[in-house]
Amino acid sequence: MTPPSLRILVVEDNLTEAVSLQEVLKGLGHIPLGPVHSGEEAVRSALEVAPDLVLMDIRLPGRDGLWAAKEILSSQPMAMVFITGYDDEDLLSAACQAGGLAYLLKPVLPRQLEAAIEVAWARFNDLASLRSQVAGLEEALTTRKQVERAKGILMERLRLSEEEAYRRLQKQARDTNQRLGQVAAAVIAAASTIWGLETGPRRGEG
Repeated sequence: MTPPSLRILVVEDNLTEAVSLQEVLKGLGHIPLGPVHSGEEAVRSALEVAPDLVLMDIRLPGRDGLWAAKEILSSQPMAMVFITGYDDEDLLSAACQAGGLAYLLKPVLPRQLEAAIEVAWARFNDLASLRSQVAGLEEALTTRKQVERAKGILMERLRLSEEEAYRRLQKQARDTNQRLGQVAAAVIAAASTIWGLETGPRRGEG
């Protein structure tokens, strides 16, 4: 699938090559940013302008592109394509470990750049979807544990059945326009601060 027009940060210490990459990107319908010429500049610019994709030369003055990529991705997810003049398997492996989603050898041809951007963008969106699913699963598990704990507190404190305790939580959520997990968390907090009950995970929950 062809990606939309992307804002792409060009990180290349050779000015001639940087300008050439920018012209190719424009021809492909993208918006080039930069260029910047060192690893430190790459980190600063990427975090300031938040591009959709970073086109990163590996060999840079000062800190190299691998270091810069790790620094950027530790703060903010974004698509990363590495460019290098060295055909080296160890370097390719290091680029993948640093978060590269595609890898190009110089000299970079327009059709190769177009394909690399397409691949990197598709992989980035796949990974974003997976991260969202994992986050959603973790939230669901946390909510389930909180609801179970809150039900137990209400059953013990108010002498309710499990069904009655759950209905009370649901009603409170509807009446206050809150999520069920938020209501459950409030019950747990109240049990600890007002009633002085033990609210840690019950055996087998944690």
